[in-house]
Amino acid sequence: MIKQRLLKAIFYGYLLLLLYWMFLGFSRVTSEEYMYNLTPFDTVKKYILYYDHFPFTTWIINLAGNVGVFVPFGLLLPAIYPLLKKIVPFFAVFVVGITCIEFLQMVSKRGSFDVDDIILNTVGALIGFCIYRIKRA
Repeated sequence: MIKQRLLKAIFYGYLLLLLYWMFLGFSRVTSEEYMYNLTPFDTVKKYILYYDHFPFTTWIINLAGNVGVFVPFGLLLPAIYPLLKKIVPFFAVFVVGITCIEFLQMVSKRGSFDVDDIILNTVGALIGFCIYRIKRA
């Protein structure tokens, strides 16, 4: 029981920090227009092909960061919520949740809706989920 409470506290603290990063952090400002990318791997391809046009920190945040920062979802959600111990419900809940957050970034003009972010974030969550399952076995 104490372990569950601790895991929930860690998860919700992490979630709040993540929402801060996604809407306010990294010097985000409100854009004048709605920004979006609906073409899978378009942004990823640009970062890889034109790597020399971006500062290294921008490259890391947008590629490795979008994967790594979501690994805790895969570790914590199945540990907290029994239904999410199976891959299909976990995947569905995560993809719906991250898609909603991407949509809110776009409509608030505090970021963009980028299908590549959804893909990279999901890869990170699935890595965490796999680690959780391996450690649990």
